[in-house]
Amino acid sequence: MDGRHQKDASVVQKTSAFYLPISHARDGSYKIPSGSLIGTCFTSDFLLEDADAWRGEAWRMIRERSDCHFLFITKRITRFDDCIPEDWGEGYRNLTICCTVENQAKVDERLPVFRNAKIAHKIIVCEPLLERLDLSSYLGDWVDSVSIGGESGEQARTCNYDWILDIREQCMAANVPFCFRQTGANFIKDGKRYRIPRKLQHAQARKANINTKRTAPKRRRNAALDQDSGV
Repeated sequence: MDGRHQKDASVVQKTSAFYLPISHARDGSYKIPSGSLIGTCFTSDFLLEDADAWRGEAWRMIRERSDCHFLFITKRITRFDDCIPEDWGEGYRNLTICCTVENQAKVDERLPVFRNAKIAHKIIVCEPLLERLDLSSYLGDWVDSVSIGGESGEQARTCNYDWILDIREQCMAANVPFCFRQTGANFIKDGKRYRIPRKLQHAQARKANINTKRTAPKRRRNAALDQDSGV
């Protein structure tokens, strides 16, 4: 994505929209309205070492805009405890953190840390999915959902539909919601390989119609967490 906008993804810097969540319109209201979902660092990583200097400002904005819900994706969950603010407690209720796992080695490295982290809302993101994964020993009420997607780009590695269906079965067995988000560019289904343009990858995933919801109420991890925003 950075390449399409002629940006060097290796350069870590604040963007012009860094302070947008707390920016005000002329009438004094926030430019981003109450109730908005605000995603951040989709082409970077919120827990990058290079962002340590200004991450505190980001935490303060998330805290200030408790009327909105924030979301970020990270592959650096092992740094999490070193990056949280002093007032973190059991986690900000208006924040969802997504942890990526692309192969079994990363599953076994990151998910134990992610499972034990004090985070109010957690999503496992298997993207890009590069091989068959066994998540079964990690799934449970602690995770809000599992999201799956293949890799995009001209050099995209293979994503096999059988792997996706296998993870879906694991999620259903554990009563964890499942979302097939995108096929990726290099997709195998029923033994046939497909090259799928980026603009069709999300639509093809939706067409599969295999997303699932939780079939029984989620047990509350901590009743105190349900006292504030209700997100």
